[in-house]
Amino acid sequence: MAVDYEKLVGNLVKPLVVHPDDVEVKKLSEDDHKITVQVLVHSDDLGRVIGKNGRIANAIRTIAYASASRAHKKITINIDAF
Repeated sequence: MAVDYEKLVGNLVKPLVVHPDDVEVKKLSEDDHKITVQVLVHSDDLGRVIGKNGRIANAIRTIAYASASRAHKKITINIDAF
């Protein structure tokens, strides 16, 4: 069963932000063992997604890692604002 990592990360990020319509999640690359996902949020929401000392971002990454490890893949999540 293939996992839609864009949808997974989007569903984790959207409830955290004030501007959920401005959240963009893109899969930048995917090969046999590595996936790169980019999350773009409104500049006002960047702190909400990263969290104090990066705790929320690390929690999002941990959930995504757990999902990707079931498929024997590594996932990298880049969070940025526009």
